Amino acid sequence: QLQLVESGGGLVQPGGSLRLSCAASGFTLDYYAIGWFRQAPGKEREGVSYISSLVGPTYYADSVKGRFTISRDNAKNTVYLQMNSLKPEDTAVYYCAAKENYSSSYLIYSYEYDYWGQGTQVTVSS
Repeated sequence: QLQLVESGGGLVQPGGSLRLSCAASGFTLDYYAIGWFRQAPGKEREGVSYISSLVGPTYYADSVKGRFTISRDNAKNTVYLQMNSLKPEDTAVYYCAAKENYSSSYLIYSYEYDYWGQGTQVTVSS
């Protein structure tokens, strides 16, 4: 069974850091493009960061650029989202998603992804 499992969420004060992990089971992530999305209460899901398969190009939404870093460790079959300088507006449920993709391009639309994790809550509050 193909699964993505996010972890690393929690409660953090403004200015703090968290590292989210997205671990795959049942398949290897090497040739999968990965996306991190988030959804805050009452808001639509939005794309946060994307990375192409293998070790390729990355993308960041303007709201997180310079603060978040996406990376992948194919040996561990895991993708990470390092989040620094967190703000209250970063509060949301964060999801990772995967799509088998042999190109060097990342995927920016949620409908392009086939597999989704269950989400992990990130709360930024003092």
